[in-house]
Amino acid sequence: MNQQPLLNLIDDLTGDINDPSLLWQLGAIVAAVVLGFGLARLLKKRFGRQDTHGTMMRFGVESFGRVMAPLAVVGLLALARVVLVKYHFHVNLIKVALPIFGSLAVIRFTFYLLRRVFARHGQVSATMLAFEKVFQLLVWLAFVLYITGLWVDVFEYLDGTILPIGKYKVSIADILQATISVIVLLMLALWAGAALEEQLMKVQGMHTNLRVVVSRTARAVLILVAVLMSLSLVGIDLTVLSVFGGALGVGLGLGLQKIASNYVSGFVILLDRSLTIGDMITVDKYSGRVTQINTRYTVLQGLDGMESIVPNEMLVSGAVQNSSLSSSMLNISTKVSVAYDTDVDMVLKLLEEAALTVERVLKEDKLPSAQLLSFGADGLDLQVNFWINDPHNGRGGVISDVNRAIWRALKANDISVPFPQREMRILGPVPEQLLPQESTPVPKE
Repeated sequence: MNQQPLLNLIDDLTGDINDPSLLWQLGAIVAAVVLGFGLARLLKKRFGRQDTHGTMMRFGVESFGRVMAPLAVVGLLALARVVLVKYHFHVNLIKVALPIFGSLAVIRFTFYLLRRVFARHGQVSATMLAFEKVFQLLVWLAFVLYITGLWVDVFEYLDGTILPIGKYKVSIADILQATISVIVLLMLALWAGAALEEQLMKVQGMHTNLRVVVSRTARAVLILVAVLMSLSLVGIDLTVLSVFGGALGVGLGLGLQKIASNYVSGFVILLDRSLTIGDMITVDKYSGRVTQINTRYTVLQGLDGMESIVPNEMLVSGAVQNSSLSSSMLNISTKVSVAYDTDVDMVLKLLEEAALTVERVLKEDKLPSAQLLSFGADGLDLQVNFWINDPHNGRGGVISDVNRAIWRALKANDISVPFPQREMRILGPVPEQLLPQESTPVPKE
């Protein structure tokens, strides 16, 4: 193993101790670090303000803040190296500092991509944390190999190790390069798709469904481009995709009809705008608020917090009740019975006034109305109809509030609510087993 590069580096650094250029190098490194981190903080503070509009520049600077600092330091160190070389100063110390901050930039940039794609809601899984630690260890190991000069030996060994794959022979170095290129391009495509989706969701002049369609289509196109570029970089002939297309068609014909139908139905739902995020719907035995419309399924969140994953095909081929499609106003009714000797006109007006006291009940245009439904066996059956414009908050709470207001109004006006009363009459002789049994007196001692 060749250790000559490491020995040469140590000799160069030792020789710079008594050289005036060492102070210039130290000053350049300190200045680059201070200016780099200061510039990154300034840009993040300037373009990351909350009172500014959601522009792409603000989005990029605010999310890319942790990566900007080491990148700025690398750029300033590279500039300082060019200047010092021009004036015939040694730059051995800067040669060591450059890969250090470059490795830090690579680590932070990778973490940034991973968390923007797989942890967009701030929840970082234990698997991702473990992967980040392993990746960080590999990057610093590569830095050590580079700085010690062993990188060339390791690459030559990997390039010289041939693995037979079918009728082809590929080196380990080629496999690693192909894997890295595919992963990097796919990660960049996923990151670009996530960034575009977040920006589209902030556009106020575009319908919600259209934003979702554009973001999903853009992400699919980006992934397709990334895959094609990866195949080209690896050296795979793109004509093999025709074989893959035929296999995909056979798979769709044999067992993937449901999956393909759900994907197509997802785009149909988004394009015809029959459902939008935030609608309160009921399909089959599932009901709730639409929180996500994905390409394969739609997520409904019930008022109890339970989430239902409904295949998109059910939303296209089945009947769906949407309480927010054209209007968010919803009519709700509740029933009550009163005694036969009650003034009907007075109690109907009383019920309407009681419903108006509830906050969620509409008090304009759509006023509450009460009707006499029927003459029941125990009293007069009445019904109160009222309107709300926030069905996403549920029905149970507002019905309970209206019922409580009605009960208070009835009690305040001494109106009785009848309840079933039954009398049981026994015709004929009473069976002996139903007669009361005489108790035998206990003798006194």
